[in-house]
Amino acid sequence: MIRSYKPTTPSTRFRKSLIRNVDDVRPLKTLTKSLVGPAGRSHGRVSTRHKSRGAKNLYRLIDFKRNKFNIPAKVATIEYDPNRGADIALLHYVDGEKRYILAPEGLQVGVTIVSGPSAEPVLGNALPLENIPLGMSIHNIELNPGGGGVLARGAGNSAQILAKEGNFVNIKLPSGEVKKVQSKCYATIGVLTNMDLRNVVLGKAGRNRHLGVRPAVRGVAMSNPRKDHPHGGSYKSTGVGMPSPKTPWGKKTRGVKTRKRSRTDFTIVKDRRSK
Repeated sequence: MIRSYKPTTPSTRFRKSLIRNVDDVRPLKTLTKSLVGPAGRSHGRVSTRHKSRGAKNLYRLIDFKRNKFNIPAKVATIEYDPNRGADIALLHYVDGEKRYILAPEGLQVGVTIVSGPSAEPVLGNALPLENIPLGMSIHNIELNPGGGGVLARGAGNSAQILAKEGNFVNIKLPSGEVKKVQSKCYATIGVLTNMDLRNVVLGKAGRNRHLGVRPAVRGVAMSNPRKDHPHGGSYKSTGVGMPSPKTPWGKKTRGVKTRKRSRTDFTIVKDRRSK
């Protein structure tokens, strides 16, 4: 749910925040670690532009593998995670172990979930793709068996199983791309929480700095096209009218394919750019 504010200050005039239905608890200390060192830098030099450390917070260790097979776990809490858009759920396994997982929409405290090939395809359970019915919404999808989920992990995201062909399962990803994934790979049932996160309006630049985003300067606002940016310079020498826009390093930014893993091209059934 999105919350609007009365325009009592310039920063709250357009601000829209997300109301999260989470428990007001501190994170489990054994499942957190500190984020140290500068962000976006390597040996003090900028390696990724427009990144900073932002507000101090602890990183929650998330179980993307869901490899405790056939051991029931009870959902203890639904918690806020400052490092991602989706909420997380704390699981208490019957053998005493505790783990965090990504929380799907509708998961309630006190519910028992399980992972494994014999698990039922119900909300929160993790099982191989070959055992999940067609048309069901899934998230946290593995690309390599046992490697942990890497697809459909953002807030409000989910994928859909379209078909099963031999040792592969066709999955429609949030981007619209249809991809073949090995049927032995695991995925979790459900749609991730906080679908309205895309409608959030920060309201002021300071909140972006708290999130670790540094300011970005437009290329056309720079003065020297040789040193600063190809789009820079005066109106006579600016790159606004060039045949194709350029990156700060002079490479084309539109229509250039950046995919290099040609050995996995056979897994793409439908490209995300095709209509």
